[in-house]
Parts: sequence; structure tokens; C-alpha cells
Amino acid sequence: MTIIYYFAPMYKSLPYKTKQFLFLLVKLAIIVGAFYFIYDKVVYNEQINFIEFIKQLEASISGSGSTVFVLIGLSLLNWFFEILKWKSLASSLIKITFFESLQQSLGALTASLFTPNRIGEYGAKAIYYQKGYRRKIMLLNLIGNGAQMTTTTLFGIAGLVYFLMHYEVDLEVYRLRKAGYLLAFFVAFVLFGSRYGSRKIQGFYIDRILNFIKELPFDAHFKNGLFSCIRYLIFSFQFYFLLKVFAVEIDYFTAMALISSMYFIASIVPGLSFFDWLIKGSVAVWVFSFYPVNELIMVTITLLMWSLNFAIPAIFGSYFVLNFNFPSVFEPKGSEQ
Repeated sequence: MTIIYYFAPMYKSLPYKTKQFLFLLVKLAIIVGAFYFIYDKVVYNEQINFIEFIKQLEASISGSGSTVFVLIGLSLLNWFFEILKWKSLASSLIKITFFESLQQSLGALTASLFTPNRIGEYGAKAIYYQKGYRRKIMLLNLIGNGAQMTTTTLFGIAGLVYFLMHYEVDLEVYRLRKAGYLLAFFVAFVLFGSRYGSRKIQGFYIDRILNFIKELPFDAHFKNGLFSCIRYLIFSFQFYFLLKVFAVEIDYFTAMALISSMYFIASIVPGLSFFDWLIKGSVAVWVFSFYPVNELIMVTITLLMWSLNFAIPAIFGSYFVLNFNFPSVFEPKGSEQ
């Protein structure tokens, strides 16, 4: 759907039947691509053999209905609050229902699964709206992702401080310096962005972005931050729960410090969102090696977390991609704002 967003002007000039056929091909390509990559990375991944993965699940989870129920319940809660968050943000611009938010959130996940850093999510959500709303929808999505990243950073810094104080970690100075440069750039953007507001970033004026953020209702900002924190607590607890399921003897406070450190470090590593589990798997192995925890267990947990919170929701999202409303996308009313 992101591809459709960028090629919409060319698309509008084609005959109606050709439009329908091409649109169906694009949707099928997205669905087939998502299913193929999920299958490829679960069955043929480099970090863990599929047979070993299944054996780990059978040894720790198979036969325990309550464990499966809790894991699925936590994933449902995670996405429930993500859908509520998007509903709150989008409704500050144009009112949408919970089901519409669910449709847009899961459909965008499927369409953006294999794009760098899930960048395709911005275009995928925007295309659900008429042309005059699309840039603002992209900004709302940026605000939502920014709140989640801020939550991850705040918890992650606290966990990282504990991690560095209690474990002998050999960090290379140049890596810390690089992180410092990135942080300084972000602070400079926030502080001086309005002063140089006439400059553009990917077609967006900086001052207009800042003004748009300021003009959002307090309720939207509050719910955005609240739901981001709730989601963070849910999926971090889900990770801790899996540690206990796999018989890792670790206290809650230490586990949460290591988990928050892991998510923070993994979140600042750029890469394809589809390889999110691979990045987190590598970081998790490194972080928990200081405890220590068996490497196979950590890779199994990170792959299972990715499957529960990304792969399975993306499969359900393929239904919304396939049933995406054709006329509402390519026959919009109004003009770009």
C-alpha cells in the first residue's frame, strides 16, 4: 500500500479495469511477500534451527494451556493499547472507530513489515485517508512512534545505568561518542527547529511540524504517552514471563533492568523491521550473557516474542490489506494541506 501511495498520481490516469487489476496485484504482492518472509525467517533463520526452536517450545510451553493463554493474552493487550493509541491520535484530526483503527494498524503492519525501520507504515496509514489529510496522518504516526521511542529510551537509560553499575561492560569510547552526537543532534533539532522553520525535512517544514504538535489537544498527548507506557510494561513483562517459563532463575528487578537495556540498545540499531527479532536476539544474547543465560534460550524467546507481536498480527493484517477499499484511496476529495 505504501507503493500505491507514491504512484497514485500515475495510477489515476489508467482505465478503471486496469486500476482494479493492478491494485489487486499490489495487494497480493504485499500479502505473499509478508507470508514468505515470515516463513523464511521462522523456518530458515541463521540464529536458531527450526527443529531446535520447536523442541524448546515443546519442552517449556507445550501442554501448558495456561502459559499459552497468558502469552496470547499479553500480545492481545499489547495490540489493544496500540490500536487505542492510534484511535486517539487519528481522532484528534478525524473521528475513527476502534475497528477502523484496528484495520489501519494491522494493515499498515503487514504492508510495512519488510521496509527499513517500518518506514512503510507512514504511507500505509496515510493512504486510508483522503488526500487533504495524509501529511497530517503521517505526522500523527510520527508522534505515536516518537512517544513509544521516548518511553523505551527513558526506561532503557534507567536499566542501562543499573546494568553498567552491576556488570563489567567493556564499552568502546567511539561508540559512546557516536551516541552522544546523535543525542546532541536530536536536542539541537528540538531547541532550534522553530528558529530555522523555513527549512524542509522530506517535504515538511520544521516549524509547521512543531506547531502541529503544539496544537494537538492535551488529551491526545496524554493518551499517547500513557498507552505507550502501558504497551512497554506489557511486552517487557511478557519477556520476563518467558524467562520464567524457560526456567531462568532471575529476580524481577534485575530481569527488567536487563530487558529495558536490551530494548533500548536494540532500538537505536537501524535495520529492517522484519529483522527486528534478529537484532533484539543478538542484543539479548549479549546483555543476558552477563547474568548469564543460555544463548539458545535467549534466541528462542526473542523469536517467539517477534512471532507473537509482529508475525501473527501481520498475518491477520493481511486480511485488511486484501480488503482495502479501492475507491476511497484513489478518488479522494479535497486537496493536500
